[in-house]
Amino acid sequence: MTLKTQIPKAEIHCHLEGSIPPALARELAERNGLSLPAKLFDAKGHYAWQDFLSFLDSYDRVCTALKTPRDFGDVIYSYLASAARDGAVYVEMFCSPERPAALGISYAAWLEALADGIDRAGREFGIVGRIIIICIRHLGPDRALAMARAMVAEPHPYVVGFGMGGDEARFSPIDFAPAYRLAHEKGYGCTVHAGEVVGPESVWAAIRDLPVTRIGHGVRSAEDPALMAELVRRGIVLEVCPGSNVALGLYPSREAHPLHRLIDAGVPVTLNSDDPPFFHTTLGTEYAEAGLSEKDLRGIARRTVEASFVDADTKRRLLEKVPP
Repeated sequence: MTLKTQIPKAEIHCHLEGSIPPALARELAERNGLSLPAKLFDAKGHYAWQDFLSFLDSYDRVCTALKTPRDFGDVIYSYLASAARDGAVYVEMFCSPERPAALGISYAAWLEALADGIDRAGREFGIVGRIIIICIRHLGPDRALAMARAMVAEPHPYVVGFGMGGDEARFSPIDFAPAYRLAHEKGYGCTVHAGEVVGPESVWAAIRDLPVTRIGHGVRSAEDPALMAELVRRGIVLEVCPGSNVALGLYPSREAHPLHRLIDAGVPVTLNSDDPPFFHTTLGTEYAEAGLSEKDLRGIARRTVEASFVDADTKRRLLEKVPP
């Protein structure tokens, strides 16, 4: 048994469509009478892409295999099953209603399918799954507010948070404040992607203008000592994804990644996989290659559960499974 499996883990930054492994993408495409382009895969059967733009293109092509509510449910089940095999006891999945809506799938039907996948994984592997509804930043604040309104109008026990992905350079966090305020006022946890492609200023703007307790990625915070001190002071947790950052060229290697600088500064960090099959990583790999002691990794696992948006009773039970 290795660090990949022996430490109970939790994850709070993984994208639903980004979690589809190549084999499942092919299976879904075949089921839906589609043919994925051969150039989507390399000689070893992995996703093939060279830079950020080609990654986005590959991501979008994989998503074309999704056509029905069942497909979405099978994706979340598949990821929870694989995460459980890596020792995960809890996963929060970023899920955007934009794609199912474009397919004519209702919000309720989509959520029902996701909940079914979560329940199947729970029964078979004992893992707990929850959903964070995310808006897409470059689609604009009006769409974000509409999404937040839909979320609060149709509450579901597995939907525990609200977040935002997409092009970090588009719009400003304050533009999305109405959507975030609504989610926050209705009791949902809030997170936002920032400090990944854009520098520390994007994290400053996010924590100034949005009611967030977590930052997706946030690694560029390491470039600003004052920002790191502010994150420590406020206890804002970073959802760090080293494998993703290295794969996308933000840093040349894991050794050059600022994970350890953030930890040394006292910033609360977690380890996550982001879009694991695209970046040739897993949650277990992130733990195994973090260059941290078992004690430190156990601390990160507990912090991840503590920073999660799950209800208090479930959080207490999960913490019992993640001893110091």
